[in-house]
Amino acid sequence: MTYSIAIMYGVAVLFAVIGTTLLLLLIRQTSEAKTYAFRMVGIMALSLGIVLAMSATAMWRWSLAA
Repeated sequence: MTYSIAIMYGVAVLFAVIGTTLLLLLIRQTSEAKTYAFRMVGIMALSLGIVLAMSATAMWRWSLAA
């Protein structure tokens, strides 16, 4: 595994944790604006983490096959 792939995994984990944290913060009652913002940003960050992890996995497998 190259450094760039390891960095991609690190960033993916970071965004997944941020997104999950924001979505878990929705358990508490908050204002309507904060709920909307946390939901929107949380889903986007979690999705970015998942897609980045999939991309890093594909790059890792491609580098092993080449």
